[in-house]
Amino acid sequence: MSTNEGRFNGKVALVTGASRGIGAEIAKKLAAGGAEFIGIHYANNTDTALKVVDDIKALGAKAVALQADLTSGISGAKKLWAGFEDAARMELGTVHLDILINNAGISPVMSFEETPTETVDDTINVNFKAPYFITQAASPFLRNGGRIINISTGFTRVAAPMNTIYAASKGAIDTLTLALAPHFASKGVTVNAVAPGITATDMNKEMRSTPEGLAQAAAFSAFSRVGTTDDVADIVAFIASEEARWITGQVIDASGGSRL
Repeated sequence: MSTNEGRFNGKVALVTGASRGIGAEIAKKLAAGGAEFIGIHYANNTDTALKVVDDIKALGAKAVALQADLTSGISGAKKLWAGFEDAARMELGTVHLDILINNAGISPVMSFEETPTETVDDTINVNFKAPYFITQAASPFLRNGGRIINISTGFTRVAAPMNTIYAASKGAIDTLTLALAPHFASKGVTVNAVAPGITATDMNKEMRSTPEGLAQAAAFSAFSRVGTTDDVADIVAFIASEEARWITGQVIDASGGSRL
């Protein structure tokens, strides 16, 4: 993990879905770069969230674990933001935000015909409604020069017949990213999305559990390997940095050249 020491000095961040995988790696990148305070959202696994908090504190940043079930959409988003506000006041004496990473997501794998209403509702709530309303709640507190980064997917570019509702929900995120970029531009806040391909996380652990499945996953990338959380988090860290101040309204492909 590269440090980029000082890159995020004094920054306040909230990362959703940060108890593991890409979200946890992003949070650690921010801490290693000097972030002052990071909210670590998680849904269910308290132990892993607290481990990430400990890792962040070891890097010199303040951090807090924030539980919220985002399958409820707006109510989960409101609970998360209220928890972040309370924690920020306690740790910082005020509420402000520099970097919002909407990373939390679910990816059901099933055929179009077999996808039930409940799965559609849960996926839209977690992948679209929650980031929409979290961003809405955060909006008044975003400081000038802030960053909003939505985690999308390469499946908005490449057909994914077994991930239809996941891909559709992330397509909505791409469109939201574009729409919000000019909305926040007057404050110098950039709004971008980062679209990973197949990355070694729990989301696709089953697919990678056999040599055949792993080979299939690796074959998606032009580099013939599965992406790592570090691969994606480094790109997100760049977009979150001052160096990326002239990029907004974009979906940055972070798939390792999948299906080129």
